[in-house]
Amino acid sequence: MGDPTRRATNSVQSIERAFSLLELLATGGGARSLSELSAASGLAPATIHRLMGTLIERGYVRRASDRRYLLGPRLIALGDQASRAFGTWATQHLRELVELTGETANLAVLEGDLVLYVAQAPGKHAMRMFTEPGRRVEPHCTAVGKAMLARLDDPTVRAILERTGMARHTATTLTKPNALLAQLAKIREQGYALDDGEQEVGVRCVAVALDQGPSLTAISVSGPLARLTDQALKMIVPALSQVAKSLSAELDSTDRAR
Repeated sequence: MGDPTRRATNSVQSIERAFSLLELLATGGGARSLSELSAASGLAPATIHRLMGTLIERGYVRRASDRRYLLGPRLIALGDQASRAFGTWATQHLRELVELTGETANLAVLEGDLVLYVAQAPGKHAMRMFTEPGRRVEPHCTAVGKAMLARLDDPTVRAILERTGMARHTATTLTKPNALLAQLAKIREQGYALDDGEQEVGVRCVAVALDQGPSLTAISVSGPLARLTDQALKMIVPALSQVAKSLSAELDSTDRAR
């Protein structure tokens, strides 16, 4: 039967390697070749082929006609459930943000190449913004998207933009990669991102990325341009940063407890 301790160790190693390969597929836009996975992971092609075979059988990976490996459809249900659970758990922090600012608060993650809104706490005003949890949008035209892109290096951002495109939603939407990259550099310096009516006319949004999260994560406050003035941002940005640090610290302590 062999040594059970060795089998257990090998089993854990296989799981770690399988998840690492899934993460490499995700950061590669959902698809990579065998040689790309080998170069990025340091694993032998034969090892990757064996692990991928199991993942393909379980529906977590599929093989394209050009022989590249792609993320499989079975991950969708897992991702949706995980996002909902994370959003429910983080809602208390969004409510705190509403108490501090009076405006609608949102939580979003970068799922693949798109922004996924996972939770929202409605603002206190009669006129307020509403973004339904579960909605997916391109990252270039949202404050949360730009806050998360600012955590990535420029080549990675360019690769994402090539895959998603930079569709124009309003007259102020950035549609050129170089213009967005210049803005991301500013975001890294100031610590927050703005969407000045770039996704929806008349709506302003300010966002801060979290230091911890299940993936790249950001929280935001959104409202009408008339309320989210530059003067209002002087109060909102510190509140956002405060809640982001609190949520990041809680996520970090949870990870340490595992």
